[in-house]
Amino acid sequence: MIDPNQVGFEDPAFAEVGPAGEAFLVSQQAVEAILTRRALELGVQIRHGVEVTGFTDDGIGVTVDCGNRIVRTGWLVGCDGGRSLVRKLAEFDFPGIDPEITGRQALVEMTGTADLSPGWHTTPTGIYTFGPMPGRFLTVELDGPPADRATPVTADELEASLRRVSGADVTITKVISATRFTDNTRQATEYRKGRVLLAGDAAHVHSPFGGQGLNLGIGDAVNLGWKLAGVVTGWASADLLDTYTAERHPIGEWALEWTRAQIAIMRTDPRSRAMRAVTAELLATRDGTTTVFKKTSGVLHRYDLGGTHPRTGATVPDLGLSDGTRVAEHFGPGKAVVFDLAGSPELRDRAAAWGERLHIVTAKSVHPQDLSALLVRPDGYVAWAADHGDLAGLETALTRWFGTPVHA
Repeated sequence: MIDPNQVGFEDPAFAEVGPAGEAFLVSQQAVEAILTRRALELGVQIRHGVEVTGFTDDGIGVTVDCGNRIVRTGWLVGCDGGRSLVRKLAEFDFPGIDPEITGRQALVEMTGTADLSPGWHTTPTGIYTFGPMPGRFLTVELDGPPADRATPVTADELEASLRRVSGADVTITKVISATRFTDNTRQATEYRKGRVLLAGDAAHVHSPFGGQGLNLGIGDAVNLGWKLAGVVTGWASADLLDTYTAERHPIGEWALEWTRAQIAIMRTDPRSRAMRAVTAELLATRDGTTTVFKKTSGVLHRYDLGGTHPRTGATVPDLGLSDGTRVAEHFGPGKAVVFDLAGSPELRDRAAAWGERLHIVTAKSVHPQDLSALLVRPDGYVAWAADHGDLAGLETALTRWFGTPVHA
């Protein structure tokens, strides 16, 4: 674990990033509730309990077999988890490395917990964590993957694992929820084949350590969502979807590498334990903690979007503006945003040619700087930026990301 008090927020990477410069935990259930509420506000129809059993991509659209219902759609996005049926039926390449651990996480009712200490613990036989809520625990054993991940997780299995790893004489009387996991680490070589795309765990699987999986999946969805919307509504060609793999695959690859490294220092052999001790010592330093936090918070993630301005390809800084708003407040409608920070009629006239595809904000930054204009994609990444009123490259960036102008 890292100590948040050791994070050096004075580091330039955290400058002007707003809430992204802080860390806090939000449960998956809360995230799902927030996204569900927003989807319903937008009129999205969510069909619960529908199982996809097959589909056909004919190059014009996709026919999806949902048991007793056939759905015809323009595009199919497989967000169906690590064992994705969509990925398998579309025959995406999914290379990687096989698992070597068995992890179990559960919420149970049990007795004999007096010898269990809250928090994370490394033992001669593995790793376990107890808490933070009563009855919640996790175990990791490094003697190979489970024989059959599809079988139900029983109270006897959980009890035996917790006893082996912790040494505590516990008795589990009721299982409320339980799951197994491994460090199976794989990534699709491409995230699009024809009219079928992958996002989240369907595109990449890894161990859950570090808590990067949900963040990674949301990043995929935000990157793909606006591009797919542009294609569906007709202002973007299907070629725009090819940038999805180009931009998101390296981020997924990085996350997989970090989870592999975490497994390496969890092993119980003496060499791995020595490496774990060295890593813990480095993480305890201010520089070490700051480096890890910069990586896991995403402030260092960049896309190669071309251009020469240092902000191009980075997430937009959450600048305070002279109209009392902040940059981040202008992305609610899901459009691209042009920020005119220097009061340039020429900038606004050029951007207006793209009509309703983007929103134009005219306001100065409350912190005066050379930055005079920004073109920000709906996913919050800067597609073009200018200093001192220079508008070179603006039309090129607008056309690349938002199609041909609506009018001259």
